[in-house]
Amino acid sequence: MEATVVKHTGSHYLLTVLPEWALFPAVLRGKMRQKGSSATNPVAVGDCVEFTLPEGLQPGQMPDTENPAVITEILPRRNYIIRRSTNLSRQSHIIASNVDMAFIIVTINFPEVKLPFLDRLLVTCEVYGVPVTIVLNKSDLYGPEHRERVAAFHEIYEGAGYPVMDVSVSEGTGIGALREACSGKVCLFSGASGVGKSSLIKALDPALNPRTGEISQSHLQGKHTTTFYEMYRLASGGYIIDTPGIRGFGLVYLEKEEIALYFPEMLKVSRDCRFTPCTHTHEPGCAVKAAVEDGIISYERYSSYLGMLEEEQKYR
Repeated sequence: MEATVVKHTGSHYLLTVLPEWALFPAVLRGKMRQKGSSATNPVAVGDCVEFTLPEGLQPGQMPDTENPAVITEILPRRNYIIRRSTNLSRQSHIIASNVDMAFIIVTINFPEVKLPFLDRLLVTCEVYGVPVTIVLNKSDLYGPEHRERVAAFHEIYEGAGYPVMDVSVSEGTGIGALREACSGKVCLFSGASGVGKSSLIKALDPALNPRTGEISQSHLQGKHTTTFYEMYRLASGGYIIDTPGIRGFGLVYLEKEEIALYFPEMLKVSRDCRFTPCTHTHEPGCAVKAAVEDGIISYERYSSYLGMLEEEQKYR
């Protein structure tokens, strides 16, 4: 039997057979946990899995916490989002799998967007085939003093090929468009702590009640509110995977020579570089460096690329 993982808390999972929404508990077969996985979580929210029902279950009965189903196999993933784990005993952590659209939530301020963090998320989505839309949240808080930064943000990321949506929960701006964009899809909501993911989910469907938190005034960073990864069903159609606020995002399984391939605006001009391969750092006749100098590729994105090269060298 097959089902989709909609929540995991430690070694316990909730499954459902989509599109039905009848959740039941499951555990992972012991030998699967040791099956050579380099990830801290061998099973992720969004995974399609095979499972067996507990012995003695009568027809019409559902597994419960006393007699959970048992996950026996993880089916091949269509795509997934992965990051370098903070747990040094393992290499990586899978954030979610089988995602139709990743909505990366950012804020210009409250807290301030960190472009290198955003760019690492975008590169990972490019590597693993996850379509992306950037959601610029809390637009009601941006006064005239922020107008230039908001316009620059749109220019940088729309120029790189990514849609950018401006939304505000308190004013309702963009909520209808975001709800429509989620309809019929499995969508990931991800971003740094404090950018308002949980409030956005509640605005999309007031019946849902993900935890929300305040901004830490000392650092203007959000406090973690979502402890576990969880999928929600929207009344308007579609599903949202909510994630804990992410404070750091390291790349995995990516050679430094490959990184530039996952910057769409750099890939577009790199075929005109004099040398192949080209690192776009010191080579003469580099079309990417020329495009940065001409303002065709943003300096901010190029700076993120250089930072990723240094990061990959550090981990080798």
